[in-house]
Amino acid sequence: MSVEAQPAASRPYGLMIIDEDPVFRLGLQVWLERYADLSMVAAVETGEAALHWLAENLERVENLEISLAILDIELGRSHPDRIQGLTLCQRLKADYPTLQVLILSATAEPLLGAAAQQAGAAGYCPKNIEPENLANILRRVASGRSFFWNLTSATPPALTPTPPALPSSPSLSPAPLAYFRRSLRQSSLQQIDATLATVNAQLRRPELSLVDRAILAGRQRELRVARKLMGWMWATPSLPTENTPGAGRIISDRTTAPTERQTDNRLDASLASGSDLSLDRSPSALETASSSENALVRSRRLQSVLFDTVLEKLQSSLDNGTETPMEIDILREEKKRELLYLVLRQLENSLGELHHSAVQPEQLESKRSTILLDLWQAVTTEFFGKYYTLTVDQASVEVVATLLEDAAIVQLEILNKIPGVVELLKHLLFQMPLAVDSVPYAPGNPEALGRAGILTENLIIQLANAVLQPLLNRFASVEGIKQALYSRKLLSNREIERFRNDLSWKYRLEKYFREPQNIFESQYAIYVLSWKGIQKTSIYAPRNPELEELSGIQLAVTLALETRDAIAPRLRSVVSLVGNGVIYVLTEVVGRGLGLIGRGILKGLGNAWQDPRFKR
Repeated sequence: MSVEAQPAASRPYGLMIIDEDPVFRLGLQVWLERYADLSMVAAVETGEAALHWLAENLERVENLEISLAILDIELGRSHPDRIQGLTLCQRLKADYPTLQVLILSATAEPLLGAAAQQAGAAGYCPKNIEPENLANILRRVASGRSFFWNLTSATPPALTPTPPALPSSPSLSPAPLAYFRRSLRQSSLQQIDATLATVNAQLRRPELSLVDRAILAGRQRELRVARKLMGWMWATPSLPTENTPGAGRIISDRTTAPTERQTDNRLDASLASGSDLSLDRSPSALETASSSENALVRSRRLQSVLFDTVLEKLQSSLDNGTETPMEIDILREEKKRELLYLVLRQLENSLGELHHSAVQPEQLESKRSTILLDLWQAVTTEFFGKYYTLTVDQASVEVVATLLEDAAIVQLEILNKIPGVVELLKHLLFQMPLAVDSVPYAPGNPEALGRAGILTENLIIQLANAVLQPLLNRFASVEGIKQALYSRKLLSNREIERFRNDLSWKYRLEKYFREPQNIFESQYAIYVLSWKGIQKTSIYAPRNPELEELSGIQLAVTLALETRDAIAPRLRSVVSLVGNGVIYVLTEVVGRGLGLIGRGILKGLGNAWQDPRFKR
């Protein structure tokens, strides 16, 4: 019997693997031979080869001999000129709507999973998943049902083999138990959401120990997994109402993608309610999108992925895990989170305004300062309130108007020093490649997504610091400000002045020592969000023009670093040689006359001479 003549229920799923690793391709192909219902039809190395093969075998795709394409999300990572993994996914869904796509990843990153959904994939999971679970996922996705690995869980959800989906008749009515299942699902999800909100509230408590925070973070992940599992287990067809056109028809359990206006309002609604913004977005809209999709939709899709990921991270601890004080450290946890949320929302609004103003990529560099200053002013006005007034020395003072007078200082000390702003804007607005270690990566590439994520996190943290800086300069000890915003640990005037002194010293150290060192080492120090709180990392960036412009103390710092690099290895060698000589004299010459005990004591003294702490 030919493949075309087989019944739908017994036809094997035809698979196509697209992966640059020949060992993985061969291993997957051999492993699939044990399953009669999973057949490897094609295995190619690049996206170009995949598109070429599909074009030559279009009839096999139309006859559903090929039902699933499995591709590596890091496809093209080492070759930026080739088709990238997520870009290939979009091409496949545009050219072959009936072909399902499962994306595999070597690492389980929430940002990559969200990007896979936005690119139109029907499934996403890590490569190191258990073989039996992978087989079940292949069946599920090939049959037309979506599966996205919950990246906050290390344990895969249990799956059962899913038979190929049979086409439903347009005249069928919902099953009698469908309404009951939907009610049970909604009730369960509401209970999980309530518990999750309680855990999120507990995680915001600043006095939590690291152990308690880790336990609550684990419970938070478990609840999110339970929520997703409940959605899968009790999923029901959409139930039409009496007024719904086409009532009585079974609709696919895939949700309809939100409209552009609904997508625009999701961030605002999440910020207003304080709820989590789920990464579960339907790829169905992308399945029918044409290859001529306008840049605005593509740009907003990328922004949605980034902002959703940042929102997820903002639910975790916001403690300062660096050794560098920041202005936002003075805020209570909930106020700090509110400010960062507000910055993120205003950043989204700014991107929308830039879209509508038809600004060109080459104009962003000259408009950088204006964009950041406008963003700072908007956040400051909304955070404090345009008409907020204080009584200072028996006089009524308009807070926002006073704070905005420090625009020049804020721009000089903070805004002008935020790295990667123009590159990030070009990437988000115009889908231009983003350079990582001087190598350009196209939008959708994992390297580009990761870099865009940390640049966005650093931008909102630095803008939040910029909002607080003039407040600390002007109204630091005003009682109304202290009671409304400050952490309980920083309410006394003594602690406030100590905090301000630490900030003052930070800027001196940054200006004269840390910044010259970063320029000399060709890097930027940036702040990122993690489950532990705010951390500090560095990214490579050529800074030769800045190095040539250094003078005075800053130039002396770079010369001192260069001198230390030249002398320190030789000095350590000399100290080591002297230490070895001292040990020999003490143990082999003097020690022979003192006996074994004395030799042991002297040997210990000699080893102490060679102690690394002494050498430093």
